[in-house]
Amino acid sequence: MKENVLSATVFTLLLFLNTCLLNGQLPPGKPEIFKCRSPNKETFTCWWRPGTDGGLPTNYSLTYHREGETLMHECPDYITGGPNSCHFGKQYTSMWRTYIMMVNATNQMGSSFSDELYVDVTYIVQPDPPLELTVEVKQPEDRKPYLWMKWSPPTLIDLKTGWFTLLYEIRLKPEKAAEWETHFAGQQTEFKILSLHPGQKYLVQVRCKPDHGYWSAWSPATFIQIPSDFIMNDTTVWISVAVLSAVICLIIVWAVALKGYSMVTCIFPPVPGPKIKGFDAHLLEKGKSEELLSALGCQDFPPTSDYEDLLVEYLEVDDSEDQHLMSVHSKEHPSQEREQPPAREAQGS
Repeated sequence: MKENVLSATVFTLLLFLNTCLLNGQLPPGKPEIFKCRSPNKETFTCWWRPGTDGGLPTNYSLTYHREGETLMHECPDYITGGPNSCHFGKQYTSMWRTYIMMVNATNQMGSSFSDELYVDVTYIVQPDPPLELTVEVKQPEDRKPYLWMKWSPPTLIDLKTGWFTLLYEIRLKPEKAAEWETHFAGQQTEFKILSLHPGQKYLVQVRCKPDHGYWSAWSPATFIQIPSDFIMNDTTVWISVAVLSAVICLIIVWAVALKGYSMVTCIFPPVPGPKIKGFDAHLLEKGKSEELLSALGCQDFPPTSDYEDLLVEYLEVDDSEDQHLMSVHSKEHPSQEREQPPAREAQGS
């Protein structure tokens, strides 16, 4: 009896599955979380793309848990962000915490799950576009005309606390042009542009970006007509530059002529020769060798006649000198030997 009941149940399930397959009914396809965005670091929203529904009504739910936790939570708000989205309010948003989330799709034929997505609110910030963009043409007296623009930061961002820093970028182009001209404005909410084409109608937009995150969308375009007399008068400036340049050139020429230097000497100055400390080069030019040697520290050079007298006296007193030295001395000084014959004889005796 039990076997008959089991067989009937299996047969019924197979018949049901066969009927579903013939009608194109399948389990839902795999969903995908494709974007998460925070406009101000206080709240954020995630969106997903549903897979195929399998021909049956399909329910979607998002579950998440924070890193380091095991308890799973379900999405707190499926309405604020629109279809296929989950919105996290202030009470559910934590900075410097990683969220791990997935989407579950379910119908009568089964379920499927998306891949896990890791989200850090700090790095998914994308603010709303700036507001109240105002554009004007300014033509002050004695100055160049320019295009002046001003805007306000998004309302959801509080810049007064210093918790948030925004950078701005501007783009503009003539109405019929294809390419945009982009200018980075930094943190300021005002900007001036000088180079414009007179008589053209311009489109102007602005966007913003946080210190960590993504650029916002561009603000709605603002149109401005540039007058035909939008001409920059630079005649006075160019005349001043020409006069100043001429004066500088005259001063340089006068200075070079006054000093008597040629251009080659100014560009390639002569290489100074080596100098001896304490040595006067004029002594060498005058040819005074005694003073020159005295300056170099060479005393009593070359030997004078006093040296010869000392040598003679030494030879006369020293009795032990060899006869050879005396003969040499006699050859060198024959006059002295003729003057003193008695002395030599006395010594010999």
